[in-house]
Amino acid sequence: MDIGVPLIDFTGVTPKPRALNVRWIHGSPSAKHNTDPDIQVHGYDEHTFILRQNMAINYEAPFLFLLFGNAKAVLIDTGATASAEFFPLRRVVDELIAGWLARYPRVDYHLLVLHTHPHGDHIAGDNQFSDRPDTTVVNSDMATAWNFFGFRAAPDDVVQVNLGGRVLECLATPGHHEAAVTFYDPWSGFLLTGDTVYPGRLYIQDWHAFTRTIDRLIDFSDRRPVTHVLGCHIEMTRQPGVDYPIRTTYQPEEPPLQMTPGHLREIRKALKEVGEQPSRRAYPHFILCPSM
Repeated sequence: MDIGVPLIDFTGVTPKPRALNVRWIHGSPSAKHNTDPDIQVHGYDEHTFILRQNMAINYEAPFLFLLFGNAKAVLIDTGATASAEFFPLRRVVDELIAGWLARYPRVDYHLLVLHTHPHGDHIAGDNQFSDRPDTTVVNSDMATAWNFFGFRAAPDDVVQVNLGGRVLECLATPGHHEAAVTFYDPWSGFLLTGDTVYPGRLYIQDWHAFTRTIDRLIDFSDRRPVTHVLGCHIEMTRQPGVDYPIRTTYQPEEPPLQMTPGHLREIRKALKEVGEQPSRRAYPHFILCPSM
Protein backbone atom coordinates (compact mmCIF):
# COMPACT_ATOMS: atom_id res chain seq x y z
CA MET A 1 0.00 0.00 0.00
CA ASP A 2 1.49 3.33 -1.07
CA ILE A 3 -0.46 6.40 -0.03
CA GLY A 4 2.47 8.80 -0.46
CA VAL A 5 2.75 9.75 3.22
CA PRO A 6 4.27 8.14 6.32
CA LEU A 7 2.15 5.26 7.54
CA ILE A 8 0.72 5.08 11.04
CA ASP A 9 1.80 1.85 12.71
CA PHE A 10 -1.36 0.16 13.97
CA THR A 11 0.42 -3.12 14.70
CA GLY A 12 2.90 -4.40 17.22
CA VAL A 13 1.34 -2.76 20.26
CA THR A 14 -0.81 -4.69 22.73
CA PRO A 15 -3.88 -2.56 23.42
CA LYS A 16 -4.30 -1.40 26.98
CA PRO A 17 -7.68 -0.24 28.28
CA ARG A 18 -8.13 3.50 28.50
CA ALA A 19 -10.64 4.94 30.90
CA LEU A 20 -14.14 5.25 29.47
CA ASN A 21 -15.67 7.21 32.32
CA VAL A 22 -17.72 9.25 29.86
CA ARG A 23 -20.88 11.02 30.90
CA TRP A 24 -22.94 10.06 27.87
CA ILE A 25 -25.83 12.25 26.84
CA HIS A 26 -28.85 10.48 28.30
CA GLY A 27 -31.92 12.55 27.47
CA SER A 28 -33.77 15.08 29.58
CA PRO A 29 -37.06 15.29 31.49
CA SER A 30 -38.50 17.33 28.61
CA ALA A 31 -37.42 16.36 25.11
CA LYS A 32 -38.77 19.70 23.90
CA HIS A 33 -36.22 21.51 26.06
CA ASN A 34 -33.32 19.15 25.48
CA THR A 35 -30.04 21.02 24.94
CA ASP A 36 -27.72 18.09 24.24
CA PRO A 37 -25.96 17.93 20.87
CA ASP A 38 -27.69 15.88 18.19
CA ILE A 39 -24.68 13.56 18.26
CA GLN A 40 -22.19 13.25 21.10
CA VAL A 41 -18.63 12.53 19.94
CA HIS A 42 -16.04 10.97 22.23
CA GLY A 43 -12.47 10.57 21.04
CA TYR A 44 -11.21 7.39 22.68
CA ASP A 45 -7.87 8.04 21.02
CA GLU A 46 -6.77 10.10 18.02
CA HIS A 47 -7.89 7.38 15.58
CA THR A 48 -10.99 6.02 17.35
CA PHE A 49 -14.31 7.76 17.96
CA ILE A 50 -17.53 6.72 19.70
CA LEU A 51 -20.73 8.55 18.76
CA ARG A 52 -24.10 8.55 20.50
CA GLN A 53 -27.40 9.74 19.09
CA ASN A 54 -29.51 12.13 21.16
CA MET A 55 -32.50 10.51 22.90
CA ALA A 56 -34.64 13.53 22.04
CA ILE A 57 -34.24 12.55 18.38
CA ASN A 58 -34.85 8.85 18.93
CA TYR A 59 -35.29 7.00 22.22
CA GLU A 60 -33.05 4.16 21.03
CA ALA A 61 -30.04 6.51 21.35
CA PRO A 62 -27.70 4.05 19.62
CA PHE A 63 -23.93 4.20 19.72
CA LEU A 64 -21.90 4.29 16.49
CA PHE A 65 -18.19 3.80 15.93
CA LEU A 66 -15.78 5.57 13.56
CA LEU A 67 -12.31 4.03 13.19
CA PHE A 68 -9.47 5.44 11.08
CA GLY A 69 -6.83 3.48 9.18
CA ASN A 70 -4.13 4.58 6.78
CA ALA A 71 -6.22 4.12 3.63
CA LYS A 72 -9.81 4.34 4.82
CA ALA A 73 -12.10 4.90 7.76
CA VAL A 74 -15.00 2.69 8.73
CA LEU A 75 -18.28 3.85 10.20
CA ILE A 76 -20.03 1.01 12.01
CA ASP A 77 -23.81 1.62 12.02
CA THR A 78 -25.65 4.80 11.00
CA GLY A 79 -28.18 5.36 13.77
CA ALA A 80 -31.94 5.48 14.14
CA THR A 81 -32.96 8.56 12.13
CA ALA A 82 -32.83 9.09 8.37
CA SER A 83 -33.24 12.87 8.30
CA ALA A 84 -29.97 14.79 8.06
CA GLU A 85 -31.83 17.84 9.37
CA PHE A 86 -32.65 16.18 12.68
CA PHE A 87 -29.73 13.75 12.79
CA PRO A 88 -26.74 15.29 10.93
CA LEU A 89 -24.60 12.17 10.89
CA ARG A 90 -23.01 12.85 7.50
CA ARG A 91 -21.95 16.34 8.59
CA VAL A 92 -20.46 15.11 11.87
CA VAL A 93 -18.61 12.24 10.18
CA ASP A 94 -17.32 14.55 7.43
CA GLU A 95 -16.04 16.98 10.08
CA LEU A 96 -14.27 14.19 11.95
CA ILE A 97 -12.70 12.89 8.75
CA ALA A 98 -11.63 16.39 7.71
CA GLY A 99 -10.07 16.95 11.12
CA TRP A 100 -8.23 13.64 10.98
CA LEU A 101 -6.95 14.32 7.46
CA ALA A 102 -5.72 17.74 8.55
CA ARG A 103 -3.55 15.98 11.12
CA TYR A 104 -2.64 13.01 8.89
CA PRO A 105 -2.85 14.21 5.27
CA ARG A 106 -3.78 11.60 2.68
CA VAL A 107 -5.17 11.64 -0.83
CA ASP A 108 -8.05 9.51 -2.08
CA TYR A 109 -9.13 8.68 1.47
CA HIS A 110 -12.11 6.31 1.52
CA LEU A 111 -15.04 5.78 3.89
CA LEU A 112 -16.52 2.33 4.38
CA VAL A 113 -19.93 2.00 6.06
CA LEU A 114 -20.67 -1.34 7.74
CA HIS A 115 -23.31 -2.53 10.20
CA THR A 116 -23.70 -4.75 13.23
CA HIS A 117 -27.12 -5.93 11.94
CA PRO A 118 -30.06 -4.71 9.84
CA HIS A 119 -32.50 -3.39 12.46
CA GLY A 120 -33.78 0.10 11.64
CA ASP A 121 -32.09 1.86 14.55
CA HIS A 122 -28.71 0.85 13.12
CA ILE A 123 -29.17 1.59 9.41
CA ALA A 124 -31.52 4.59 9.18
CA GLY A 125 -28.76 7.04 8.28
CA ASP A 126 -27.38 5.01 5.36
CA ASN A 127 -28.93 7.27 2.73
CA GLN A 128 -26.98 10.25 4.05
CA PHE A 129 -23.88 8.56 2.58
CA SER A 130 -25.35 7.25 -0.68
CA ASP A 131 -23.99 10.16 -2.74
CA ARG A 132 -20.83 10.79 -0.74
CA PRO A 133 -17.67 10.57 -2.89
CA ASP A 134 -15.07 7.92 -2.07
CA THR A 135 -17.59 5.99 0.00
CA THR A 136 -18.81 2.40 0.02
CA VAL A 137 -22.00 1.59 1.91
CA VAL A 138 -22.41 -2.15 2.38
CA ASN A 139 -26.10 -2.93 2.78
CA SER A 140 -26.92 -4.68 6.02
CA ASP A 141 -29.19 -7.43 4.68
CA MET A 142 -27.82 -10.90 5.19
CA ALA A 143 -27.20 -11.70 1.52
CA THR A 144 -25.24 -8.51 0.85
CA ALA A 145 -23.38 -8.18 4.14
CA TRP A 146 -22.42 -11.83 4.46
CA ASN A 147 -21.26 -11.92 0.84
CA PHE A 148 -19.07 -8.89 1.56
CA PHE A 149 -17.50 -10.59 4.58
CA GLY A 150 -17.46 -14.06 3.01
CA PHE A 151 -19.61 -15.62 5.72
CA ARG A 152 -22.08 -17.28 3.35
CA ALA A 153 -19.37 -19.69 2.24
CA ALA A 154 -17.65 -19.97 5.62
CA PRO A 155 -19.83 -18.71 8.50
CA ASP A 156 -17.37 -19.87 11.15
CA ASP A 157 -14.40 -18.03 9.71
CA VAL A 158 -12.90 -14.93 11.28
CA VAL A 159 -12.45 -12.57 8.35
CA GLN A 160 -10.45 -9.38 8.04
CA VAL A 161 -11.31 -5.89 6.87
CA ASN A 162 -8.14 -3.92 6.22
CA LEU A 163 -8.40 -0.15 6.70
CA GLY A 164 -4.77 0.28 5.77
CA GLY A 165 -2.61 -1.23 8.48
CA ARG A 166 -5.52 -1.29 10.92
CA VAL A 167 -7.10 -4.69 10.33
CA LEU A 168 -10.46 -5.47 11.88
CA GLU A 169 -11.44 -9.06 12.64
CA CYS A 170 -15.08 -9.84 11.92
CA LEU A 171 -17.28 -12.71 13.10
CA ALA A 172 -20.74 -13.83 12.08
CA THR A 173 -22.67 -13.79 15.35
CA PRO A 174 -26.32 -14.69 14.76
CA GLY A 175 -28.83 -15.01 17.56
CA HIS A 176 -30.13 -11.50 18.07
CA HIS A 177 -30.48 -11.32 14.28
CA GLU A 178 -29.50 -13.87 11.68
CA ALA A 179 -27.21 -11.35 9.94
CA ALA A 180 -25.49 -10.01 13.06
CA VAL A 181 -21.76 -9.27 12.88
CA THR A 182 -19.25 -8.59 15.67
CA PHE A 183 -16.09 -6.56 15.04
CA TYR A 184 -12.78 -6.75 16.89
CA ASP A 185 -10.27 -3.92 16.55
CA PRO A 186 -6.74 -5.00 17.56
CA TRP A 187 -5.59 -1.36 17.80
CA SER A 188 -8.05 -0.29 20.51
CA GLY A 189 -8.93 -3.75 21.80
CA PHE A 190 -12.63 -3.01 21.27
CA LEU A 191 -14.99 -5.92 20.77
CA LEU A 192 -17.99 -4.28 19.08
CA THR A 193 -21.00 -6.51 19.70
CA GLY A 194 -23.95 -4.49 18.39
CA ASP A 195 -27.16 -5.67 20.02
CA THR A 196 -25.75 -9.10 20.88
CA VAL A 197 -24.14 -7.95 24.13
CA TYR A 198 -24.77 -4.64 25.89
CA PRO A 199 -26.10 -3.42 29.26
CA GLY A 200 -29.76 -3.87 28.47
CA ARG A 201 -32.42 -6.18 27.10
CA LEU A 202 -30.78 -8.90 25.03
CA TYR A 203 -33.47 -9.72 22.50
CA ILE A 204 -32.81 -13.26 21.30
CA GLN A 205 -34.34 -14.31 17.99
CA ASP A 206 -32.69 -17.75 17.92
CA TRP A 207 -31.80 -19.18 21.33
CA HIS A 208 -29.46 -21.91 20.10
CA ALA A 209 -27.67 -19.61 17.65
CA PHE A 210 -27.30 -16.97 20.38
CA THR A 211 -25.83 -19.53 22.79
CA ARG A 212 -23.35 -20.65 20.16
CA THR A 213 -22.44 -17.03 19.44
CA ILE A 214 -21.71 -16.35 23.12
CA ASP A 215 -19.52 -19.45 23.20
CA ARG A 216 -17.64 -18.18 20.13
CA LEU A 217 -17.17 -14.72 21.63
CA ILE A 218 -15.83 -16.20 24.88
CA ASP A 219 -13.37 -18.37 22.96
CA PHE A 220 -12.40 -15.46 20.71
CA SER A 221 -11.87 -13.11 23.65
CA ASP A 222 -9.71 -15.69 25.40
CA ARG A 223 -7.32 -15.44 22.45
CA ARG A 224 -7.29 -11.64 22.07
CA PRO A 225 -6.49 -8.68 24.34
CA VAL A 226 -10.01 -7.25 24.68
CA THR A 227 -10.06 -3.89 26.47
CA HIS A 228 -13.80 -3.16 26.29
CA VAL A 229 -16.87 -5.03 25.09
CA LEU A 230 -19.03 -2.32 23.52
CA GLY A 231 -22.60 -2.77 22.39
CA CYS A 232 -24.87 -0.18 20.82
CA HIS A 233 -27.30 0.74 23.62
CA ILE A 234 -27.64 1.32 27.36
CA GLU A 235 -31.01 0.21 28.76
CA MET A 236 -30.18 -0.83 32.32
CA THR A 237 -30.27 1.40 35.38
CA ARG A 238 -27.59 1.39 38.06
CA GLN A 239 -29.90 -0.79 40.15
CA PRO A 240 -28.92 -4.40 39.40
CA GLY A 241 -31.42 -6.21 37.21
CA VAL A 242 -33.62 -3.15 36.62
CA ASP A 243 -33.98 -1.64 33.16
CA TYR A 244 -35.52 1.59 31.92
CA PRO A 245 -38.91 1.04 30.26
CA ILE A 246 -39.00 0.86 26.47
CA ARG A 247 -39.25 4.31 24.84
CA THR A 248 -37.72 6.05 27.85
CA THR A 249 -36.14 9.35 26.80
CA TYR A 250 -34.47 10.29 30.08
CA GLN A 251 -32.00 7.89 31.66
CA PRO A 252 -30.04 9.81 34.31
CA GLU A 253 -28.85 6.68 36.15
CA GLU A 254 -27.27 4.75 33.32
CA PRO A 255 -24.48 2.26 34.03
CA PRO A 256 -21.34 2.43 31.87
CA LEU A 257 -21.59 1.38 28.23
CA GLN A 258 -18.46 -0.74 28.44
CA MET A 259 -18.61 -4.36 29.51
CA THR A 260 -15.90 -7.00 29.80
CA PRO A 261 -15.23 -10.56 28.65
CA GLY A 262 -16.33 -11.55 32.15
CA HIS A 263 -19.83 -10.38 31.26
CA LEU A 264 -19.80 -12.81 28.33
CA ARG A 265 -19.33 -15.60 30.84
CA GLU A 266 -22.17 -14.19 32.96
CA ILE A 267 -24.44 -14.32 29.92
CA ARG A 268 -23.37 -17.89 29.15
CA LYS A 269 -24.08 -18.93 32.73
CA ALA A 270 -27.49 -17.29 32.54
CA LEU A 271 -28.32 -19.10 29.31
CA LYS A 272 -27.44 -22.39 30.97
CA GLU A 273 -29.61 -21.58 33.98
CA VAL A 274 -32.61 -20.84 31.77
CA GLY A 275 -32.10 -24.05 29.86
CA GLU A 276 -34.04 -25.35 26.88
CA GLN A 277 -37.29 -23.48 27.59
CA PRO A 278 -36.33 -19.84 27.01
CA SER A 279 -37.98 -17.24 29.21
CA ARG A 280 -37.37 -13.63 30.13
CA ARG A 281 -35.04 -13.37 33.09
CA ALA A 282 -33.25 -10.41 34.64
CA TYR A 283 -29.63 -10.45 35.78
CA PRO A 284 -27.59 -7.64 37.32
CA HIS A 285 -26.10 -6.30 34.07
CA PHE A 286 -28.55 -7.50 31.39
CA ILE A 287 -31.94 -9.10 30.79
CA LEU A 288 -32.47 -12.15 28.61
CA CYS A 289 -35.45 -11.50 26.34
CA PRO A 290 -36.24 -14.39 24.00
CA SER A 291 -38.33 -13.08 21.12
CA MET A 292 -38.92 -16.22 19.06
